[in-house]
Amino acid sequence: MKQTTKVLLAEDDPNFGAVLRDYLELNDFDVHLATDGQEALRLFKSTDELDLCILDVMMPLKDGFTLASDIRKIDGEIPLIFLTAKSMKEDMLKGFQLGADDYLTKPFDSEVLLYKIKALLNRKFGEEEEEIHFKIGRYEYDSEMRVLKIGREERKLSPKEGALLKLLAQNKNNLVKRSTALNKIWKDDNYFTGRSMDVYLAKVRKYLKDDPKVAIINVHSEGFRLVDDL
Repeated sequence: MKQTTKVLLAEDDPNFGAVLRDYLELNDFDVHLATDGQEALRLFKSTDELDLCILDVMMPLKDGFTLASDIRKIDGEIPLIFLTAKSMKEDMLKGFQLGADDYLTKPFDSEVLLYKIKALLNRKFGEEEEEIHFKIGRYEYDSEMRVLKIGREERKLSPKEGALLKLLAQNKNNLVKRSTALNKIWKDDNYFTGRSMDVYLAKVRKYLKDDPKVAIINVHSEGFRLVDDL
């Protein structure tokens, strides 16, 4: 599991939300709290590397089910846990149909929530654990520390630079679509995020310039391909 786990908590009851946030932070989670569905979606799009979402079903401006649907359009893999005061079978089924990983009916024991979170994260990071260290030509990249090395030289990458290089390295010699990179890293695919990604891509290209056999190739109107055997 990652050293710091980022959680989006969407809960419209300010007292309950604050108590739950404090409890999770005491257990070493980095919690981003929203008190309505629209704020939660903004936080989801603007917060890098979120690992899990805890969503209250009944919220103003955007309910938890609609929020989950919006999140799933951006990220089909992030674990979702629903919190609800309802115990109706229909609501539970709707939550699971939207891709929920688990469901808790209020009131609940905070330790039960903690157990469910850890079980989901162990499953998630157990699948990804091997993809931390990458060999790219003469370079070595540690995606957990975001450190790129060549010989004795090393460079610390920013979160977005690191995430972009990791995505390219995970798909080395294969096409990475622009839309995939934008939705996964920037959480949105529009003109402005596209221009932002181009700036970061230019920086990553510059970092890889010391090995002439490594290149990030543009595939017109499609995306990019990282190759290391030119």
